[in-house]
Amino acid sequence: MEVRNYMENVVDNLLPGILATYNGICKCQRCVSDIKAMTLNDLPPKYIACEMGKVYTKVNELSVQFEASVVSAVVKAIGIVSKFPRH
Repeated sequence: MEVRNYMENVVDNLLPGILATYNGICKCQRCVSDIKAMTLNDLPPKYIACEMGKVYTKVNELSVQFEASVVSAVVKAIGIVSKFPRH
């Protein structure tokens, strides 16, 4: 198994649903990529290198606080990117 930042999976799963609730913001590939990058830079990485690490991280993901932290970071990134789009 390769080493991965599991937070990428979490952000990839939550980002489309959160973006769908926002009207009037740009959702071009560049803006979405900027939102994802800013979100990941704002969150602590969760690197996994084996199945046990994946299981541990999945259990941690079930925490309400965990999801709230990710959603908060996404919303913060959306606010910044929507004010200063780079396209």
